[in-house]
Amino acid sequence: MSETKTVLEHHLEVFAAGDVEATMSDYADDATVITHDDVYQGTAEIKELFESLYDEFETTVEFNLERQVIDDDCAYIVWNAETGENIYQHATDTFVIENGNIVTQTLAAKINPK
Repeated sequence: MSETKTVLEHHLEVFAAGDVEATMSDYADDATVITHDDVYQGTAEIKELFESLYDEFETTVEFNLERQVIDDDCAYIVWNAETGENIYQHATDTFVIENGNIVTQTLAAKINPK
């Protein structure tokens, strides 16, 4: 199994479990996460992002992974979800993975508040 696939599978597993510490183990110390409204640099800022996401996603969630593509050190997923607060009608994440860690992630989503 490729390193990229291993890291992605772990990331999805710990995201589903809402485990912030395990999630952070996937990221390089100087990683960057880019979203539609902000850029999070380094594990301290990325941890704050995930703590916020896990607050929302810890309630009843319907999550559907529509597509997953692995190409060398890049992983791409397409998904949708419904939380108690929002409907994630269409979302994508791209992950760049080096030496067993996510170094860059982008997230784009069409989010409709309930």
